[in-house]
Amino acid sequence: GASKWDVREKVWDYLEASGLADFPRPVHRRIPNFKGSRQACCSIKELDVFDRAREIKVDPDKPLEGVRLAALQARKTLLVPTPRLRTGLFNRIVPPSGATKEILRICATSQGIKEYSVPVGLDGKARVDLVVVGSVAVSEKGWRIGKGEGYADMEYAMMVSMGAVRADTPVITIVHDCQVVDIAEELLDDHDLTVDYILTPTRTIKTNCKRPKPQGIIWHKVSYEMLEKIPILKSLRYREKQTGKEVALQDEHSDLANANTPAVLNEKAKAENTRPQAAMGSAQIGQHYVESDSLSPRLEGSGTITTVYVGNIPPSVRVSELKCALREFRATPLRLNWQGAQHRAFLDYKDKATAESAVSSLKGLSLGGNTLRVELAKNQRNKGQVEINSQK
Repeated sequence: GASKWDVREKVWDYLEASGLADFPRPVHRRIPNFKGSRQACCSIKELDVFDRAREIKVDPDKPLEGVRLAALQARKTLLVPTPRLRTGLFNRIVPPSGATKEILRICATSQGIKEYSVPVGLDGKARVDLVVVGSVAVSEKGWRIGKGEGYADMEYAMMVSMGAVRADTPVITIVHDCQVVDIAEELLDDHDLTVDYILTPTRTIKTNCKRPKPQGIIWHKVSYEMLEKIPILKSLRYREKQTGKEVALQDEHSDLANANTPAVLNEKAKAENTRPQAAMGSAQIGQHYVESDSLSPRLEGSGTITTVYVGNIPPSVRVSELKCALREFRATPLRLNWQGAQHRAFLDYKDKATAESAVSSLKGLSLGGNTLRVELAKNQRNKGQVEINSQK
C-alpha cells in the first residue's frame, strides 16, 4: 500500500498541477498554502470551540495566517510555536496597545511573529483551550499526515508534558478540499496527532475521531540528535525524570540489554565509587558556595580553565538542584561557584572546548520557572579564577 510519503507527494503534485498552490511555492516539503485558505480560516469563527477558547495555539504555517488574525481580532491569547522549536516551545503574540486592523494583520504574519512576540517558558502556566495545526493530508476520520518532520506531533506531546492541554482539548486543521483523502490506519503511529475538526474552503467536518491523541513525549522514540536540536526537550526530560518517569532515549534502548549484564553493572558500580565527584570538597561562605574537585589541586595555575556564567537563577532554586541538572546534562564542572544572592553561578571547565560543549548542553535549561542564561563568562580572569579564589 501507499506510504505516508506517497500520500504527501500525491497531494503536493496535485496542488501544483491544478493551479491551487499559493505562495510560498513550490509547496513540496511544506505545509502547503492554497488558494482559498483565508476563506477556510474565517469559518473557524463559526465554531463554538473557537468562541469559548481564551488561549489558542496556532502553528506558524502560511495557510493558518487567517486563524492567527481571527484570534487576535477576537482578543484571544495567541501562542505560536518557535520555528523548529530551536529556542523554546511558544511565543505569545502581543500586539501594541491600540493596534489598528493593519497592525493586527502584520502580527498574524511570520514577520509579525518575530516582531510582536515574547517567549513563554516551560513554567509559563500556558493553558491552551484550542490547538490549530497545518496538514499535508487528512482523512474525514481525523487521521492526519504532516510534512514529515514531526514537529506538530512533538509540540502537542510537549504541551501534554507541560500540562498545557487536556485530553479533550480540541484540535483543528485547515486544508484545501483536495487534501481530504483516505488514509490507511496502519500508516498511523502512536505519536501521530489526530484532529477533531477539518476546515476547508467549502466544508466544516467534525471527525468524531475516537483514536486517542498522544499522552505525552514517547522518549524511546526520541534520539540524542533530536534532543540536541530541541533544547527545551532536555528540560522536559529532566523534569519527568525527577518525577520517576522512564525517559530512556531511542539510542539508549538499543544498548539496554548489554548495559544490564552483571559484568557491566559491576563496572558501573566501580566507576561510581572512583569518579571525581566522590572526592568533591565543599565550603559554605556567606551567600557563596564553592565546590571543587580535589583531584585537580593545580586548577588555578593551569592557565587553561574556561569559566561558564549561569544567570537568571530564581531565588527558590538551591545549589543541589543545579548540581543535579549539571550531572544529568553531562556538564559537571571542575568547580562550581554558587552565588545564590546574585541569582548566578560560575562553572569552571578544563578547557574552552569542554566549556563550549557544556554551554550547548545546558541551552534551554529551565529551573524553578526560569530559563537559565548560560554563556561563556565575559571576563574569564576576574569572574572565573580571581573571584572564585577569593572565596577560599
